[in-house]
Amino acid sequence: MSTGPNRAGAIAALVVIGVFCGACQKDGGMRPATAPLSNGAALLSTASRAGAAASGGSTKGAAGEMPAYYDAQLFTINSVELPEDASAATIAKNQSLNEIFATNDLDDPQDFFPVISAIQGDGFNPLWRQILIVFNPGVTPHQFFSDDEVRAAATGDHPEITLNVTDEVYRCSVVGSK
Repeated sequence: MSTGPNRAGAIAALVVIGVFCGACQKDGGMRPATAPLSNGAALLSTASRAGAAASGGSTKGAAGEMPAYYDAQLFTINSVELPEDASAATIAKNQSLNEIFATNDLDDPQDFFPVISAIQGDGFNPLWRQILIVFNPGVTPHQFFSDDEVRAAATGDHPEITLNVTDEVYRCSVVGSK
């Protein structure tokens, strides 16, 4: 009786467990106060992405997945930043970019779940321009659940937030709902 395949399978299982344990131990995963803490899959996905980025690993594929809100519903998105020259060309030539609102650069851990402006069937375009949310002085930072909420918070006599439009474009796809 050969034990080669069993040993190879055991080693592969240990490697997978080690990767997940290592990702879960990385500091800086997304833990917003208003995020649903029972959503372990979303937090693990974000921790894995942060761990991969921190260790110099790839954030492509499943490692590039993160939760994001669209019209008060939590979705899973997969994003990859375009190179700087491609972002500039896309911004110059494409007037129909979707928007993704985030508290930090999408390559960094988030304080709150990002908010997206479209999904498939509702004006979806796979190219998204990153817009950073900055809470104005005296405003307690909190989770937004739709792009309409974000835009409303940035307007009026005493806006809650300032929106900083970046020169970063991401190729994002909505890969599932929560």
